[in-house]
Amino acid sequence: MKTFIVPTDFSDTAKNAAEFAVGIASQNQDTQIILYNSFEKKYADRIEIMLAALEKLKEELLAGNAGVKITCMAEEENSFTTGLERLARHQSADIIIMGITGATRLEQLFMGSNTLDMVEKNVCPVMIIPPNAKFTGIKNVALTSDFKNVDKTIPVKPLQAILSLFNPVVHVVNVDSEHYVELTEEYKAEKEKINVMLEGYQHEFYFMRFFDFIEAISEFTEDYNIDLLITVPKNHSFLGGLFRSSATKKLKYHTHVPMIAIHE
Repeated sequence: MKTFIVPTDFSDTAKNAAEFAVGIASQNQDTQIILYNSFEKKYADRIEIMLAALEKLKEELLAGNAGVKITCMAEEENSFTTGLERLARHQSADIIIMGITGATRLEQLFMGSNTLDMVEKNVCPVMIIPPNAKFTGIKNVALTSDFKNVDKTIPVKPLQAILSLFNPVVHVVNVDSEHYVELTEEYKAEKEKINVMLEGYQHEFYFMRFFDFIEAISEFTEDYNIDLLITVPKNHSFLGGLFRSSATKKLKYHTHVPMIAIHE
């Protein structure tokens, strides 16, 4: 059975992430969702209140999805990420699905702290659900790659596990300012390695000559109706840049397209 952990602080964006997770689970019967809330130990007397709130959220989520398996967990924990990491390891979680709080200014987004911390901990893939994302199925997935040592930097099993949930068309995207008409022999060799990784999945390759990576990916997600972006973050510059930049043209994709980070 696959296990999705959905942490919640009961905000609208956290609820939206939970609804997205339920949408995925409704199409994958062998799946359970764990709704998780942690609170500081000085508020230990709140555990019954938190559990009741989780149960209420569970009822709301199951209203139109009665077949989805959902359990609730609340615990005392001074560090949110420590508690979430421990739970993910104990449950052998397949994905942590997180919403983003602070809907008014991008600088205030949850993305800047706990989500990035969970990505760095590399417990399991982390799916990031923007405030306006609604689950309507995952038909087109974009996989970003720098086409450098892909057999060592792309985690094949986690990638294939994610793709098996949706069986989408995979759009493999490379952005480089030096792309010209013909691919180099190095790029062709890396492309063949990815072909092997994606055997059994319909997939296509795109080599984009852009100087701005974030702008290129933003435009690509719009042009190809991408439902999910998969990235292998070698550092936080891409993730942080997407959500901290003030340039509207660089942010149009993230208002409705989820992203999942799988670690190398």
